[in-house]
This record gives sequence, structure tokens and C-alpha cells, in this order.
Amino acid sequence: MHRTRKAAPAARTARLASCALLATAAALVGCERGSSSDGAEETATGPNGCPAVHTRAREAVTRAQRNDIPWAGPTSGPKAVSGRTIVYVAQTMTNPGVAGAANGVRDAARAIGWNVRVIDGGGTPAGIQSAMSEAVALRPSGIVIGGFDPDSTAQQTARANAQGIPLVGWHAVPEPGPSRQPDLFTNVTTRVQDVARISAQWIISDSDGRAGVVLITDASIPFARNKSDLIRKDLARCQGVRLLSVENIPIPDASVRTPQEISSLLSRFQDRWTHSVAINDLYFADAAPAFRAAGEKGSGPPFNIGAGDGDPSAFQRVNSRQYQAATVPEPLSLQGWQIVDEFNRAFSGRPHSGYVAPVHIATADNSQGATTWDPSGYREAYRKIWGQ
Repeated sequence: MHRTRKAAPAARTARLASCALLATAAALVGCERGSSSDGAEETATGPNGCPAVHTRAREAVTRAQRNDIPWAGPTSGPKAVSGRTIVYVAQTMTNPGVAGAANGVRDAARAIGWNVRVIDGGGTPAGIQSAMSEAVALRPSGIVIGGFDPDSTAQQTARANAQGIPLVGWHAVPEPGPSRQPDLFTNVTTRVQDVARISAQWIISDSDGRAGVVLITDASIPFARNKSDLIRKDLARCQGVRLLSVENIPIPDASVRTPQEISSLLSRFQDRWTHSVAINDLYFADAAPAFRAAGEKGSGPPFNIGAGDGDPSAFQRVNSRQYQAATVPEPLSLQGWQIVDEFNRAFSGRPHSGYVAPVHIATADNSQGATTWDPSGYREAYRKIWGQ
């Protein structure tokens, strides 16, 4: 739990008291955007809304907050293949996650002795298709699908496959590992189930099993919708957690829609709203002005966790306790190094590594002022594998 919660003011106490009115698990699962379930009966589980679930959540959160996790990725593999060129096709380099992974690829390529070219798709379907066409025309050794759905560039992907150009995805398909349709050597990402679960567990742990939660998602993106559905299911494991509302705000509209929705939610739920979780940190950047205008303290409540990316601006909000209490960050640089290692395995006729980075939670108490999640050990491990 973060320290701001222990030093709660009277308003925080009122919030927790009001959260003693709990919805049943069925009502929690059934909450939709713009709806709430008033008049729910209080559970008879004592001072904690879900003792057994809370205990497991607290243990999982404690593990996820550790910074001293030893390297559990590959320690063996093929030596470096020389003279290769990789093209990183970016969904848009204005997306901090996409850009962070690209920088990790560049760093790793320097270590292994390869060339890298980044082509920015600009965030539009036409731009991404054009960037992918350019990448295939260059006939590189390999292409990175950087943060977009390969099905949106099906013709270009098919040409790359036909020419024998290995494709490695970063957040390209929902699951880590190889993909047959589309044909990817592997996809580098954390498991969405793990990210969703630890986000819900952080809320359960932080609230002692009694919380009123707002969930923000983008239902137009299947990956995001799946993540928010998983978060809902994990929150429903605790009878003391009440889902007040699910807000569907398309990411392209976030800067305009989010402040309006936050103002409305504050008016509707007031002290019943103790926690928020969003499928991406960016929502809290747009929410901050509305919280500030309403006189809400940056340190909460509501206490907000971002279930995705962990870009530098999210870390800055977390570290300064300004309207975001925690983030579940991707280890972007590590994933860039993993992408290069996966290509080296493909070039050597070896299978993918099978590695999936574990989830991590960053708070002001454990981030030590960092602006990214950069675990230790992976650079040394990959250099040793490559013989560099």
C-alpha cells in the first residue's frame, strides 16, 4: 500500500465508510458505463471485504513491486549472426511505448553489430500500410511489427512471408509467442491476463478489499476491450469491491472526452469513488486537469492505476503523486533486446526463446525516481548469449 493511503484525511475516511455499502458479485460484473447500483446490502465478512482474496492480492502486489528480480530469461542460444539489417515499422513514434521498444531495438542492435532503420507509420492506417510497403521493398533481414495489428497490413505481411523475411511483433497480437495467422516468428509482450490481474489485485490490496472503482477502456480496440473485461472479472473476485462505472473513451478522443467524463463522475459518485483503473496510462494525463479543477488532491483519492505501458509521463505523475498512484509498466528496453535476440534465433534456424517478462508495479515508493521500468541482468545475459 502506498503511504498516502495510511495518512488519509477525513474525506478519505468518509470514502471508505461509504464503500461499506457493497454490491454483490453479480452486480459488480453487470455494471456498465453510466450506471451504478445504489442501495446494495453490506456484506458480513467483517472489517475486510474479501479476506482470503485480499491476502492473495497483497502477496502478489508485494512480489510485483520488487525491483531486485533476478534475470529469468534465456541464458543460452545461438551466437550472433553478422551483417544483418532490421526495419522497425512503428505504429507511431509519438506513442511512448512504441518509441521505447524501438529505442531498445536500436540499443541491442549496436551491441550485436546490426543496422536498424525505423519507419514511422504516423498512426494512420494509410501511413502504416505505406511504411510496411517501404519496409518490405527494402528486403531487410527482418521486420518488426511495432504496435499495430498485422492484419491491417495483410498484403504487405504476405509479401514479407513469401520473401522469407522473418517478422517479429511488439504488441502486434494479443498473446506472446509465435502466430500462425498472421505469420509471426514470435510476438513480444507481457501477458494481458497478468497485467489485468495485477491491476485488479493492486486495487483490492490498496483498499483492504473495500473500494468503489471506475474502469476506463477503449472498446473499439479488441485488445483493450479484452483487457478491461479481464480486469472486471478479477475485481469481481472481491465482494467488497464495487464497480461504479465502465467508461468507454476511444483513445483518439481521450484528450477531449476524458476531462468531461471525469467531471461528471466526480459529481455522480463523490466519495464513493475511491479507485480508478485505465487500460492505458494516457487517460490519467488527460484526467489530471479535471481532478485539479474539482479540488481533488494529487495524492488521491481516487487512487489511480494505469494497466499499460508505463511511459515516462506516467512515471512522472506517479513519482510526484499527481493523480496517478501506480502503473503496470512494460520493460520497453528489455523487450527491444528480446526482439533482437528472437531475430538472431530466427536467422540461425532456432525456435523462439519463449520468454515473457513478468509484470511489475511502479509506485512513488519503489520507482526511486525512475522514468521507465528497466530491470537488471538482461543486457549482460544477451551479450553473453551472442558472444559479444
